[in-house]
Amino acid sequence: MIAVNGPAVVADDVSIEYRGVRGAAPIRAVDGVSLTVRQGEILALLGESGSGKSTFAAAIAGQLGATGEGEGAHRRHIAGGELTVLGQKVRGLRPASRKAQRLSGRIGYLPQDAADRLSPDLTVGEAIAEPIYARDRRFDRKEAGLIVARLVDAVHLPLGVMRLNTWELSSGQRQRVALARALVLEPQLLVADEPARGVDVLVRQSVLEALANLQVGRQFSAVVVSSDLREARALADRVAVMAESRLVGLGTFDEVLDNPLDPYVRTLAATAARPVKRRPAAPTAPRRSSAPRRPVGAGTGPRTERQENA
Repeated sequence: MIAVNGPAVVADDVSIEYRGVRGAAPIRAVDGVSLTVRQGEILALLGESGSGKSTFAAAIAGQLGATGEGEGAHRRHIAGGELTVLGQKVRGLRPASRKAQRLSGRIGYLPQDAADRLSPDLTVGEAIAEPIYARDRRFDRKEAGLIVARLVDAVHLPLGVMRLNTWELSSGQRQRVALARALVLEPQLLVADEPARGVDVLVRQSVLEALANLQVGRQFSAVVVSSDLREARALADRVAVMAESRLVGLGTFDEVLDNPLDPYVRTLAATAARPVKRRPAAPTAPRRSSAPRRPVGAGTGPRTERQENA
């Protein structure tokens, strides 16, 4: 693994535009965002639908590309500023280049529809292991099986699901399989877009808790997109709040919510639910620890039968 000196992500006045059919004016989805993600920390990207948070996260993951099909397709690109991910400047980086390929192998990406993207023709074990063989077709199958089994256990699924096809699982189980798949290559950075989206409320905690515990154990950096203030606050070290394509708040949750300046941040602060246990801020230098993180949200007891099977 390539060591990174300095922050995992540095965005300096980054702007991202959508370009549609020829002659149409470009649409600015992200406008002048500047922030830093330190090594070993989780940064939450919080905002309403259409705020630009998912587009910005896709840029960090190297997954801008095109959206939509046919005449409705839009090409997304970094139109201004500079974005550096794991020490590599990504603006203008061609996806097929060696630099881009090496960088993509160090980043795990969990899109909003990750669970739906799992191939129904594959077993759970095959789906999680697929990125391993995409990188090295001759990888030892026994070793791959052990890697997959450890991840299945880490995301709170019984090992027996490895033999099932992905379509046989519930939405909550598929989401945890997608998380395991995103982490199977042991990335240095995870970008997760609404990791508990579409998951039943009874098992949302299991998905987020699995992510949090894996991050503690592996010490990767993470950017987690969320539209839920309470979940973001319980999971992340710091928060970046976006509204109408701009960054309107950045810092610890206390710093952002206790002194809101932007109208949207004031709304968040005013509508925040009862206080939750805050995750302590990450140290400047990442620190290895074997102690498990406090479970995300309420309910620290054993999972119920319905949760286990959800």
